[in-house]
Amino acid sequence: MLKKKKTEIYALGQHISMSADKARRVIDQIRGRSYEETLLILELMPYRACYPIFKLVYSAAANANYNIGSNEVNLLISKAEVHERTTIKKLKPRARGRSYPIKRPTCHLTIVMKDISLEDKDVEINSLKKKPRWKK
Repeated sequence: MLKKKKTEIYALGQHISMSADKARRVIDQIRGRSYEETLLILELMPYRACYPIFKLVYSAAANANYNIGSNEVNLLISKAEVHERTTIKKLKPRARGRSYPIKRPTCHLTIVMKDISLEDKDVEINSLKKKPRWKK
C-alpha cells in the first residue's frame, strides 16, 4: 500500500496587535515565493508588520525541518492568510475627568509552506507488520 507523505506545514500567529489591512499589505508581497526570497523581502521592507510575519515564516520553516525533515532551500510559501479578529478596547483619561476610547485591532496570521522536493513522492507502508498475539 502506498501512502502520500505530508508535504505542507504551517505556523499560526494569533492575536497579533496590528490591523489586518496593514498585515495584508506585506502578506500579499510574499505569497508564492521561496523561503530565502521571503526572508530577504521581509528584512528590507519598511513596514512594522514585517517583524511578526518574519518570525512566523521562520517558525514555519523550523516546523518543516523538525516535522518532515525538509531543507529550507526546497520550501515555498503556498498559502498566507490574514484574518481580522477582536478589537481590544481601552480607556484613556482626558481633561476634566472624561475618558477617550482607544481601539487596538488584532489579527490572526497563517503561513503554510510546501516542500517542493516531496511533491510527488510516495512512501511505502510495510505490509508485513507483526500480528497481535491473540490473532494467531
